[in-house]
Amino acid sequence: MNYRTRIISSLAECGQVAWDSLVSAQAERNPFLSFAFLHALHESGSACKDTGWTPQYLTLWESDSLAAALPLYVKDHSYGEYVFDWAWADAYQRNGLEYYPKLLSAIPFTPVTGARLLARDAGARAALVQALRELQEANGLSSTHILYPPQDEARTLEAAGFMLRRGVQFHWQNEGYGDFEQFLSTMQQKKRKNIRAERRKVSEAGIVMRQLRGVEATEADWQFFKRCYDRTYREHRSTPYLNLDFFLRIGAAMPENLLLVVAERDGLPIASSLVVHDAQKLYGRYWGALEHHPCLHFETAYYQPLEFCIANRIGSFEGGAQGEHKMARGFLPETTWSAHWLAHPAFSDAIERFLARENSGMENYIDELNERNPFAETRPAA
Repeated sequence: MNYRTRIISSLAECGQVAWDSLVSAQAERNPFLSFAFLHALHESGSACKDTGWTPQYLTLWESDSLAAALPLYVKDHSYGEYVFDWAWADAYQRNGLEYYPKLLSAIPFTPVTGARLLARDAGARAALVQALRELQEANGLSSTHILYPPQDEARTLEAAGFMLRRGVQFHWQNEGYGDFEQFLSTMQQKKRKNIRAERRKVSEAGIVMRQLRGVEATEADWQFFKRCYDRTYREHRSTPYLNLDFFLRIGAAMPENLLLVVAERDGLPIASSLVVHDAQKLYGRYWGALEHHPCLHFETAYYQPLEFCIANRIGSFEGGAQGEHKMARGFLPETTWSAHWLAHPAFSDAIERFLARENSGMENYIDELNERNPFAETRPAA
């Protein structure tokens, strides 16, 4: 079938109904792919041309019907991606070549696996991949990178000439636990003891936890959360990616997918975390505190969301990028993927050799992690 190809710089050009209808047809969908989330990133100025994220979504149309789409950005840097290619950019620069701008398909600032090749059927998906290849060859940019696709999409991209890169994250699986104590009963005795001690330190400090669903959150709640979020970035000597307008927008547009956890001491809020969820998965996102207390981070960003998963029968909790420390709290390693195409033949060959070594090392690393399974009865990780 012949499709009409269109590059759009704003999701408003296709509309919420068309976009969300396409997303709903994907097997690996999540709230971050929604019109509400992506449009908030762009309209708030958090991910836009001025911040180095120029939206250039690749879309295929049959008449006035959206048949396929790829969230796509022209990037002027590699911040906010969580799949690190700084060494590649440095190698280009040392050889007098320009690495930036590059093409990137990802959800900005969001290391979560989900569909990237959005399509209503297999034919539209194949046409989308072909359109991407033609775009790569025509635009003169150094490279294209597709981050956190599901494995089947990664293999499709590999067949189209992309090189695959493995990563690892730590995810918790809900085995139908009745409560938090039943979950703890499956852990090794030492891990169980440590978690109870961590939670006890928070309660003995006089800190009370409150779970606030997005539909209940007020503008004041979002303002407080933003203070915590900014404080965390400052402590790490970094600049926050997301502004208050973004949080207010998603709070208004997709409250059913949001949970704020607020820690209070002496009746005053001192820390907060934000998680995103649907009926199947919960995703750890952001946290921050105005006061330092031992183990407050674990309680606010891990144990409270775990309790929420158990109470609401949510099947899994994706803890975000990095963090071997999550394993001691019941999170197991899972492979993530990214796909990369580089225009320069010599650099493409060099990176292909690098990825072969790195991917082999990643397999060994995941095997080693699985040997440190924290549960009383060893359970295989994906």
